[in-house]
Amino acid sequence: MSTAFESIKQGLTEAIEFAQGKPTQAVVHTFSPLDVKAVRAQVGMSQTEFASAFGISVGTLRHWERGDRTPRGPALVLLNLVAKEPKAVLRALSSGQ
Repeated sequence: MSTAFESIKQGLTEAIEFAQGKPTQAVVHTFSPLDVKAVRAQVGMSQTEFASAFGISVGTLRHWERGDRTPRGPALVLLNLVAKEPKAVLRALSSGQ
């Protein structure tokens, strides 16, 4: 338990320091907005195929493509991965079925 506690404590300390603008050991990942329609075109899928392959509702995908909404959180991470390594993501999602 003490190892887990120390790890959590270190993470919280780094997060607080980062939030205060202090230099920290924390690794911060930032993802820039994507052109979701271009990512889908790059993969060569229809909206229905893309939504089904990556677990996104077609309605949400359409909103992203029109710019009504923007993907955030895990969806943004997934789309960045798809943009960079679509075959690897598809392979990972299809394994074990």
